[in-house]
Amino acid sequence: MTEMAAHTPTASRRRWGSTVAGVLILGVMLFPLYWMLNTALQPESGLLQVDPVPSGVDLSGFSKALTDQGGHLLTSLLVSFGAVAICLAISAPAAYGLARFGLRGSRTIVFGTLITQMVPGIVIANALYNSYVDLGLVNSYFGLMLADASLGIPFSIVLMRSFMVSIPGEVIEAAEIDGAGPVRVFLRVVLPMSRNSLITSGLFAFLFSWSDFMFALTLNTTDDVKPITLGIYQYIGAHVGDWGSVMAASVLSAVPAAILLVLAQKYIAAGISGGSVK
Repeated sequence: MTEMAAHTPTASRRRWGSTVAGVLILGVMLFPLYWMLNTALQPESGLLQVDPVPSGVDLSGFSKALTDQGGHLLTSLLVSFGAVAICLAISAPAAYGLARFGLRGSRTIVFGTLITQMVPGIVIANALYNSYVDLGLVNSYFGLMLADASLGIPFSIVLMRSFMVSIPGEVIEAAEIDGAGPVRVFLRVVLPMSRNSLITSGLFAFLFSWSDFMFALTLNTTDDVKPITLGIYQYIGAHVGDWGSVMAASVLSAVPAAILLVLAQKYIAAGISGGSVK
């Protein structure tokens, strides 16, 4: 008992120290977001004259940002959700095939899929541009969806494969005994059981597409398809003195991703860790 009592204050101090360190690190990481919101609420102030704490709430910057960038936000939403649909439609069957069918060289395929994520985006964008010109996909929604979907496909295949490998073979065999074919087994058994990994993959595919700038800049030569990342980039050049509106547009662009992250956080944790234990 004496030894336990001796160690209790030390353990308590360590816990408090860890808590304080965690709060400080979190504060440093969130400070840019706070300053962005703080600047957006003070649209009349210069970038160097912004008060650390806003004295009032001025939403005129958000109103102007919505007027100027609202269409670009809708474009980003459309392109991102389209990219998610394309990504899952390709990566889910590919992950299932690599996980269950015992394909020769499947590990090499998975390794090659990981390698593709190491290729710089500018290299892929330049290579895609010539092909897009030949296919007539430049300045098109579908073309940008395809390009953005390619950002999430490698990650989704690897994640869903690791999850689908952990699905008990007895469950699939029972469905086959009941008369279900391969497609029905995949749609009615495998996909519902892989819900967490599907949601996680879809969320990351959305974030990859939502934050894409390279493909948006390279594969669009007009203003017909302009996502919010490209809109803010050009907005800074045209309105570099109106930092309140620029920061307001940045805050608005972060809202959809933040909402999805909050709604899907429990699925993300389960989806990432689900394939680690068989």
